[in-house]
Amino acid sequence: MVKLRKKVYMTAGYNTISLGTGRSEFNPKKARPGIEHYIKEAGQATLEKIGGAKNVDEGIIGNFMAPRFNKQGNMPGFIPFVDEGLEWKPCSSQEGACGSGALALIGGVKSVLADTADVVLTIGVEVQNTVKAIYGADILAGAGWFQKRKNGHAYFFPGQFSDRAGAYYEKYGFERTRKGFARWFRNAIENARLCPTAQEHENKIEDLEAFYMSRKPDGRSFVDNLSVLDCSKVSDGASAITIMSEEGLKRCGIPKADAVEIISFAQVERNIANDPPDLTELTAIKKAAHLALESAGITIDQLGTIETHDCFSIAGILAVEAFGYAKPGEGADFIAAGHTARDGKIPMNTTGGLIGWGHPTGGTGVHQAVTIWEQLTGNAGDAQLEIKPDRPYGMTVNMGGDDVTVVAIIYKRGE
Repeated sequence: MVKLRKKVYMTAGYNTISLGTGRSEFNPKKARPGIEHYIKEAGQATLEKIGGAKNVDEGIIGNFMAPRFNKQGNMPGFIPFVDEGLEWKPCSSQEGACGSGALALIGGVKSVLADTADVVLTIGVEVQNTVKAIYGADILAGAGWFQKRKNGHAYFFPGQFSDRAGAYYEKYGFERTRKGFARWFRNAIENARLCPTAQEHENKIEDLEAFYMSRKPDGRSFVDNLSVLDCSKVSDGASAITIMSEEGLKRCGIPKADAVEIISFAQVERNIANDPPDLTELTAIKKAAHLALESAGITIDQLGTIETHDCFSIAGILAVEAFGYAKPGEGADFIAAGHTARDGKIPMNTTGGLIGWGHPTGGTGVHQAVTIWEQLTGNAGDAQLEIKPDRPYGMTVNMGGDDVTVVAIIYKRGE
């Protein structure tokens, strides 16, 4: 359990659009921006909010698979590409599959705690629409153990989470579970419609739950227990935010009320070579979330909003149970009742999450942090929640692989 030795803040977040199927700008047959475009857009937008590159001490970039999607390695070298004022400053990268973004965030937190930096520019990025979906699935399978991949489904991770969904159906009921999935999908799209950078922002389907229920899983064309509506997006995008000490805020002229304080964080790792101990439980997410809450000295009832890693709808249901909002087998009912909607007991994924906003894998953890920063500081625009005084905290949970690399972070508006 981590106890922070001094105050650490995040501020000045920015998201590019999440580009991919669903956005009117996206055309798979036309040239699209490269990975360097997204890094520069996000980085420059954040620098503009903090008074420029001169105020930055260090840069960290989170990315998963640029060597395969983009034939590009040595990602730290792209931080000076953002602005010439960043050249000659220390930069590094973090990789933990889809959890790479959050690993970059806590890397910045550790630098501030170690007194080696007062201002850390953190960027998360992935550009994945460079290959056909089936080839992309093989690249993303690198988040799992290769020895297991050799005998896995062609769509490896949809297959992994399809197995989780199948186990949940068998244990708790097919129709009951699907109703929870349908509401999770509805919430994702309705929230994405409120966020102009979301991949599903332009989605016009009227009865989302009925639309979802009409698409039954079909193993002949995809996987046995999930449909494509249960899956996060293939996305290109980047997010950036700065991590600062109190001295860093002063240097950049940013009041604490425009920042969020990082109250606690936890990072856990499950053995990638082992199967999950229980297909109907996200064990690593459960451990990380509860360690972060314990370190913060708060309960789930004090959280005003959560950004959780819904790479698949079953991950949303299992996360609700892992956090403690529902008993095992009752997560689907909790969601179907509207409790995770923006007007529910615990609003989750308020700009759409991975299913609605998009999932540029290495960037997702940073996007989650930007969303919490926007919500807690009142900068979320049409997606803004009412953050109540008795529930002033936010939490992000970013997962890499099948519940292997997990980071949970607790935030509160700066004061």
